[in-house]
Amino acid sequence: MNPVEILTSSTSPHGGISILALFLQADLVVKIVMIGLLVASVWSWAIIIEKVFTFARARRAANRFEQMFWSGQSLEELYGSLTRERTHSMAALFVAAMREWKRSVETSPKSLGGIQMRVEKVMDVTISREMERLENRLLFLATVGSTAPFVGLFGTVWGIMNSFQAIAASKNTNLSVVAPGIAEALFATALGLLAAIPSVIFYNKFSNEAGRLSQRLEGFADEFAAIISRQVDVRS
Repeated sequence: MNPVEILTSSTSPHGGISILALFLQADLVVKIVMIGLLVASVWSWAIIIEKVFTFARARRAANRFEQMFWSGQSLEELYGSLTRERTHSMAALFVAAMREWKRSVETSPKSLGGIQMRVEKVMDVTISREMERLENRLLFLATVGSTAPFVGLFGTVWGIMNSFQAIAASKNTNLSVVAPGIAEALFATALGLLAAIPSVIFYNKFSNEAGRLSQRLEGFADEFAAIISRQVDVRS
């Protein structure tokens, strides 16, 4: 038997039912469910791979910045070096705060009453933007993880209904007649679980990492706010 015949036949060369045959013999509604679940699974894995690299870069950037910040280098020198490159995570928070500090000092050098509040507001906005960037598309993983099993179950129920109708029409309950229809119906549930399980696992992982990074950013914001407060006191 050539490869084409193997793919299009209802049984595999080992005596089972081929996956392609299960899809081709399925009802139109079940086919739509299967295609939708496959697309959701592929899209989920694309998001997962992208987020793995995104969070890894964010962790490395935060570690690198903290090492530079506490190395004893002056804040002006650090700010000057960071403004020449694209910043993310903690470095972006520092650059935004320093930019607001310098703008406020240069604009109103004798009026520093509200500078700390403005710097803190800028840091809060920057943290929100950074977290929004990191958590972008995680909602899709959560949606797939919660709905894919039910979508697959819908395809299974629909397929089993069609199988029972075919059994009633043919008046034949032989297992060889019933098995293909039941198998193609259950295949929809398998696809739903295939899409849902990785989505749930990685959504929880990324949410946990985002929470830890948010705590690091907020902790640095509090430390930098204390530095700004001391600078305000010195200049007052």
